[in-house]
Amino acid sequence: MKIFKIFPVLLVLCLLFALFAPCALALDGPQLTAQAVLLADLDSGAVLYERNADAQRSPASITKIMTLMLTLEAVERGEIRLDDPVTAGADCRRGMRDDSSTTGIVAGETLRLEDLLYCAAVASGNDACNVLAAYVAGDIPSFVALMNRRAEGLGCTQTHFVDPHGLSYDNLTSARDLYRITLEAMRLPAFMELCDCPAVTVPATNVFPPRELKSSNALISDQGIYGDRYLYEGAHGVKTGYTRAAGYCLISTAERNGLRLLAVVLGCDGPYLSDTDTRYSFVDTAKLYDWAFETFRPRELCTRGQTLSRCQALSAWGDPWFSLEAGSALSLLLPEGAQPELRLELEDASLQAPIAAGELLGQAVFLLEGRELGRVPLVAGRSVDESLWAYVARTVKETIETGV
Repeated sequence: MKIFKIFPVLLVLCLLFALFAPCALALDGPQLTAQAVLLADLDSGAVLYERNADAQRSPASITKIMTLMLTLEAVERGEIRLDDPVTAGADCRRGMRDDSSTTGIVAGETLRLEDLLYCAAVASGNDACNVLAAYVAGDIPSFVALMNRRAEGLGCTQTHFVDPHGLSYDNLTSARDLYRITLEAMRLPAFMELCDCPAVTVPATNVFPPRELKSSNALISDQGIYGDRYLYEGAHGVKTGYTRAAGYCLISTAERNGLRLLAVVLGCDGPYLSDTDTRYSFVDTAKLYDWAFETFRPRELCTRGQTLSRCQALSAWGDPWFSLEAGSALSLLLPEGAQPELRLELEDASLQAPIAAGELLGQAVFLLEGRELGRVPLVAGRSVDESLWAYVARTVKETIETGV
């Protein structure tokens, strides 16, 4: 019996590295005091600028984002309610220093859960975070364990929490990890309502009269100690932080002309750290936003069904040429004048017929200066039938291999 053998055919596809044009534009961000920076487009998730984004740093009160998120998720699951009365335990000042941020909660005082959330989010109350942690998890250590498990589940690789408020210098994370955590927290509508509140009055409790709380975030509030000095048009949330180990830290968002950005700055200069009365976490963030709004513009990289390349199918019947098309649209913020690079990644470079119209063949990857911007599915623009000899050879080969 004559045995047919199908020899592999090497097909070199220049389309695997098809370039629109090499990008020579260097993105130099503004001059900042921040030791670690990450700026991202909220709509696409693209990182527009970063520096030392994976370096471990102390986050100070930025830690509270995780505490607020875990509490709100417990509310979302129905385990607790916003109107639950919560009584502060003897550990409500655990890990706190006399000069740390507090809302004056004392053991035995009862507040609604929602009011505790405002104390933590608006006034950055470390005492409120301790009370929330104990109520959600039963005790503070158990809550800290939840914080670390949640961070790990979000893909955070540089994060380790030791308290729910951020006072300990042993709390460690990175700008990129904080970006991941904040994005997840922003999924909860109540989170931004809390963090974007410039001022709030907490009702009287069984111990104290009403509390007037003012936001520690001077980008969104002119009611704090800085007045309107740092107000930024279009800014919203999220959280401030400061310890000597962490420096001045801030995570915030800003929206202008349809662009929605999120900025993380860690380790900024400011009062108590040097001979200055300027809080550079606000200044650096404003510089980042101004730079981004001036530099970036929305850019449509491809539309659904757009032909990105043409290629030949092997063992085809009739015309072997077909188009590789974008399976979805992609729009991103890009610097004016930037020329993205397109790289096509095929699952099978041989492209053997038969190929069905709309069949997923790989991914189209857009890059700028070697950094991935985004990707879309790569699909066949039309069907390509298999030739008769290819069908016969394949059938014989399968028969021999299976013995059927």
